[in-house]
Amino acid sequence: MGFSASFELAGSAREGELILLSPIGTVVGQLQWSPGRALLIAGGEPRRADSVEALTESLTGTPLPVGALFDWLDGRATSVPGWDLDLSQRPVGRLSATRLQPAPRTELRVVLQR
Repeated sequence: MGFSASFELAGSAREGELILLSPIGTVVGQLQWSPGRALLIAGGEPRRADSVEALTESLTGTPLPVGALFDWLDGRATSVPGWDLDLSQRPVGRLSATRLQPAPRTELRVVLQR
């Protein structure tokens, strides 16, 4: 199973917001986090958790390393257990990361808009 989406990311790994958009631009979910708190609004229903990763799993089917994503977007190769990162195309606005462990395998491909 796979899906495509775009996202808007603001803030920092410590406190921020991620808005996930469908291919036609409708909001699929909005995540907000700060230390010890994470909130997901999806389908008009708010859900709370201790971490943003737990909420990304309920939204996308896999826990996404949102904290590391900030570094990856800045071109820093922050290591995340189970993830294989490729920043070789970062100079042309692309990056990819593959979660190999635990299953299911997950591919995250990012194309930056400038």
